[in-house]
Amino acid sequence: MGSVFGAFLSLSGGEDKVRWFRDAKFGMFIHWGIYSVLGRGEWVMYNERIQVQEYEKLCSQFDPKGYNPRDWVALAKEAGMRYITVTTKHHDGFCMFDSELTDYDCMSTPAKRDFIGELVEACREAGIGIMFYYSLLDWHHPDYLPRRPWETATRPAMGADFNRYIDYLFGQIRELCTKYGKIDGIWFDGGWEHGPDEWRSERLLEMIRELQSDALINDRAGIPGDFETPEQYVPEVPPKGRMWETCMTINDSWGYNAGDCNYKSVSRLIRTLVEVVSKGGNLLLNVGPRPDGTIQPEFVSRLKMMGRWLEENGDAIYGTEPSPFRRTPWGGCTVKGSTVYLHLFDYPADPITIDGLRNRVLKAYVKKGEVPVPFRQDDLELVLEPPAIIPDPYDTVVVLEVEGKPEAENILRQGKDGSIELLARDAELHGSMIRYEYGGGRDNIGFWTNTDDYVTWNLIVERGGVFFVHITYSCDRGAGGSEYILDVGGSRIRGVVRETGGWDKFEGERVGRMSLVPGRHRVLLKALSKPGYAVMNLRKIEFIPGGE
Repeated sequence: MGSVFGAFLSLSGGEDKVRWFRDAKFGMFIHWGIYSVLGRGEWVMYNERIQVQEYEKLCSQFDPKGYNPRDWVALAKEAGMRYITVTTKHHDGFCMFDSELTDYDCMSTPAKRDFIGELVEACREAGIGIMFYYSLLDWHHPDYLPRRPWETATRPAMGADFNRYIDYLFGQIRELCTKYGKIDGIWFDGGWEHGPDEWRSERLLEMIRELQSDALINDRAGIPGDFETPEQYVPEVPPKGRMWETCMTINDSWGYNAGDCNYKSVSRLIRTLVEVVSKGGNLLLNVGPRPDGTIQPEFVSRLKMMGRWLEENGDAIYGTEPSPFRRTPWGGCTVKGSTVYLHLFDYPADPITIDGLRNRVLKAYVKKGEVPVPFRQDDLELVLEPPAIIPDPYDTVVVLEVEGKPEAENILRQGKDGSIELLARDAELHGSMIRYEYGGGRDNIGFWTNTDDYVTWNLIVERGGVFFVHITYSCDRGAGGSEYILDVGGSRIRGVVRETGGWDKFEGERVGRMSLVPGRHRVLLKALSKPGYAVMNLRKIEFIPGGE
């Protein structure tokens, strides 16, 4: 079989294998199954404690006469999406493909159609990539364990054999990797009830790679795979050295939910795409088709408007590299060759300052209409004077043509009130173990288990003076007592980490006063000793004016 990608070929071997994914940037997630009949989301079986025998009755009601996979693919293309990831089996265990291993599949519905096979063919015809979502857990299979708490009377676990279920899982993944020709990835989910050893994850991924050598695999089988999958949020700091993809809904539901009208605006969706791409990731944006197989108009209109924006601005999205700047308060930034694309979410009436660009700017202009943008550049400071134009309502793209590959020195400045805030997410991390942690309420530097590791920030002090210095961190019981030094241009404060009661219990404390003079400074935070097993989890350091 030929590749499904046309211009975005899945190439074999090393970096070529993942090039299409890095370049594509934007994909469509599709959650569709018999749960759509009820119109209350894909977790309805679990949330409403529907027994298996009752839930199975949905099969006879699932007859999507409006399902035309070419319509879905055409919408994805019009939206500017380059690949589709579709649910082949969700947690309810129903298979949307023709499986030889179960009758609980699409061929048991009145439609008697292989929904996945038809979608694969439509993707191939249109040059759109195809990945298969597959839920590891299964609320329906007789051998899946554990049972739900409310099922113990109607479905006792006695006689169930989880190893038989694992054989079933492997068999279905083998089917998906052999029935439909070349595919571009497997997207696992539902791995939280068992560890990777129980799932036999290493062997599972080996099998996929034996059958589909170019297929990418996500991280939800309990081992890293090829890319990470933050859900419903954009990480403050992207995973270092890893491909990643934010998956997100247009409203608040993955599967069709007739009562969920909390739709994200077109502006929010476009700006989320820009934020994701600026940080080096992909956006996988979800639709939940209705039980008749059509996609609701609220989704369609938003996706088409995103596509219109991408028709004009796709050069600043597809095939780009992430921003060289750690912080982009104006919106976002993408790079292609020696071109920098500045994404201005709120078009400024006043000059804007871009700190840290090391390259000489040769030319600056608004992408739409190539309207020149006057600028002046002094060392690492670039000042743009935005021309009087009608701005893009979502994101006005300003193009900088520069000498060489764009590079930036990430610099922080004082706030308007003279205070300075050094956040964990803005730090440069140095060492073998230390790293930034995000998601699940985490927003800190952690894994500080090596005293040779240290943290720095680049800072411009515009208004010097004496400052109170505050540090916010956490430290588990038994791990306190580490000594540290904070150095700003030769001014130093020493401190001792105290226990806060847990790694997730952050507390702030004033650690002293420090005099800072105007100018550029490198802020260094380094551990001097570590009597426990880690130094601290650091959230931020603050300098508050008025420390005289």
